[in-house]
Amino acid sequence: METLLLVVDMQNDFIDGALGTPEAQAVLPAVEARIRAHRGPVIFTRDTHDAGYLNTQEGKRLPVPHCVAGTPGWELAPALEALRQARQAPCVDKPTFGSIELAHRLRRAADAGEFGAVELVGVCTDICVLSNALLLKAALPEIPISVNAACCAGVTPESHATALRAMAACQIDIL
Repeated sequence: METLLLVVDMQNDFIDGALGTPEAQAVLPAVEARIRAHRGPVIFTRDTHDAGYLNTQEGKRLPVPHCVAGTPGWELAPALEALRQARQAPCVDKPTFGSIELAHRLRRAADAGEFGAVELVGVCTDICVLSNALLLKAALPEIPISVNAACCAGVTPESHATALRAMAACQIDIL
């Protein structure tokens, strides 16, 4: 059974924009290589906010406008967008850390036999990767869920490591 590759939030604002980090910049080539090597289905996600972001609970706790729909920071890294288009891979826009819509979509696809495992890559390990991995583990309890640590970056190296330990404790395989 095929593995679905889920590329989480590899957007300009998280790589070298408003919330960019050297760690996210460093994993970009590994993520690109992983997508190129993957032979199964691929889905991308995009953190997506609007002009009212600062009035949301997230915006009040993280008052840094980022990933505003239609802006350059919201777009996927150019090399990854080219791969997405070449593969005609879907992109799920998510208004918060984890996507319930994505979990429902993957539940239907798993029930239809479209894949038998999920591998997550992307940013931020400690926020959106963690949130989506846990949602998928809950929605797909018998589907192996894994996170490719070499293709993820957290807000800090320490929070990346903490998130990996938390996911491993929840029976998510760390590659």
